[in-house]
Amino acid sequence: MSQMVVRNLSPQVVERLKARARRHSRSLEAEVRVILESAAQYDMAEFAAIAARWRERLAGRAVTDSAELIREDRDTDHGRDV
Repeated sequence: MSQMVVRNLSPQVVERLKARARRHSRSLEAEVRVILESAAQYDMAEFAAIAARWRERLAGRAVTDSAELIREDRDTDHGRDV
């Protein structure tokens, strides 16, 4: 296994990472490892290929703008005590 040192992280970043680790019941080291492994999972070419496959799978399907749905819901009495 390789090791690396990350210098000059702000205390705020370290605290946010520690909080995230606690939420996931992991050590700080394990949380940072998960984040780095996730970030390095795909390179741009692989990501572009995945995105192209999704575009192909969804081609021709009618999609609705979610902003329109949210706006419509806000204009009704859904979720409100009337």
